[in-house]
Amino acid sequence: MSDRITCPECNGRRGEQLGPLFLACRFCGGTGWVGDTNEPAERGEQAPPEPPPAWEHKVWLDSWISQRVGCRYCLGTGKVTTIDEESRTMVSAPCPACTTP
Repeated sequence: MSDRITCPECNGRRGEQLGPLFLACRFCGGTGWVGDTNEPAERGEQAPPEPPPAWEHKVWLDSWISQRVGCRYCLGTGKVTTIDEESRTMVSAPCPACTTP
């Protein structure tokens, strides 16, 4: 721990006012100071977890949605599309979930 000092990112202003919105400083967490018990390096912040794939979204628990839309993978179109970043091409294929081999 270190001594309590004014936040070097927001200069103690605790954030930034944008019209009616106040955006708290991400470095100090909106306190206006760092050090002592507010040490950003000791927070252990981690990136948020990846969202689930679209076909595992909680909306599919709604029976009305699942009956109207049909297939979770292709949304009833019968095709799935992916973008190959390496070759910069878009590839479409029959949906593996709702088409028969």
